[in-house]
Amino acid sequence: MKKILLFGAAICCVFVLGSCKSKSSAYKTAYEQAKSNDNTWQDEEEEDDSEVLTTEEISYESVKQEKVKPASGEDAAGLKRYSVVIGSFKNRVNAYSLKERMIEEGYKSVVAENDFGMLRVIVASFDSKADAARSRDALKSKYAPNFHDAWLLERQY
Repeated sequence: MKKILLFGAAICCVFVLGSCKSKSSAYKTAYEQAKSNDNTWQDEEEEDDSEVLTTEEISYESVKQEKVKPASGEDAAGLKRYSVVIGSFKNRVNAYSLKERMIEEGYKSVVAENDFGMLRVIVASFDSKADAARSRDALKSKYAPNFHDAWLLERQY
């Protein structure tokens, strides 16, 4: 009787574990979809970049006003009225890691801190809102989809 129960349990295990296996078609579908999305990004990048956005075409959808100061050890000259923020962190290690990564990419990144202790990683800062918006949009398109949530910070004094 124990042999029959053991044999039945073994058969059940084989069926259960066999049915958990992913189907290669699911992977293939996901791969095809990701590849088509990748091609879409390449097609957009190949378009003519000489087009200049007019003031009416610039999007100001995410502008946040905030009182910020340079984090300890940061250059205050790097912060102007409008800044492009690509990351917000409570953890200093994460903020400075992203800052260093962007410096390696050629940006003059600055870490700023608001009144609530949030660290903002800023990659560009301007006196003009339009210039900041253009920079944000260029950054979004260059690093798509990574910094799709980059936003503008209007510094309050």
